[in-house]
Amino acid sequence: MFEGKSVVVTGAASGIGRATAVHLAELGARVVVGDVDLDGGARTVATIRDAGGQASFVRCDVTEQASVEGMVAHAVQTYGTLHLAVNNAGIAHHPMDLHELPVEEFDKVLAVDLRGTFLCLRAELPVMLENGGGVIVNMASNAGVKNAPNMAGYTAAKHGVVGLTKNAALQYARRNIRINAICPGTVLTEGLAGYPEEVQAEWRTLVPMGRLGNPAEIARAIAFLLGEQSSFVTGAMLLADGGLMYE
Repeated sequence: MFEGKSVVVTGAASGIGRATAVHLAELGARVVVGDVDLDGGARTVATIRDAGGQASFVRCDVTEQASVEGMVAHAVQTYGTLHLAVNNAGIAHHPMDLHELPVEEFDKVLAVDLRGTFLCLRAELPVMLENGGGVIVNMASNAGVKNAPNMAGYTAAKHGVVGLTKNAALQYARRNIRINAICPGTVLTEGLAGYPEEVQAEWRTLVPMGRLGNPAEIARAIAFLLGEQSSFVTGAMLLADGGLMYE
């Protein structure tokens, strides 16, 4: 499906990013794993290589322009160019009232989730323009299209990612670059798996499908947005939340 295509995946040391990097490699892509977590990034690369895929790790802090540009340069140097990108890196803050949310924490969430997505797009697009096209998927959230209670910073950041995706999609639609966003609900990543079972059970009751998502499901949705099956789709916000958006 993606044979001969190179892709960068940020935040690929764990969770949805790791599942996406592994899945895209299974589909033939040559993957650049970007993350600040060196050990986790190395594990993702090892998983891909052990299965016969191609992968390379580069440390990337998406809040730093030089780091992001270095990741894209690494992709070009390693694989010749860049065809696809998954701007997945993101963080959240703990639920709390807005007036109690520390300014520094608000700033950090926006720096990683929103500014980081902007910096990635800014670095990836010139290479894709030179190629004559490409496809990008940004990591939003159902919190980017609805309210996440007591998550003011995260909701603001993900709404920003949705707006940035729509704006960029229209700017580059006539230049053969498609840009979409994936909007997951609650997904059982390594971080959430550490919560007590009673907490996870409460989360499950909120989802109309009665369960949480798993990273592999989101990875498959991202692959759809990157692939030819979605060739007439740009500027879209693909919900993958078990119906939570409409609950």
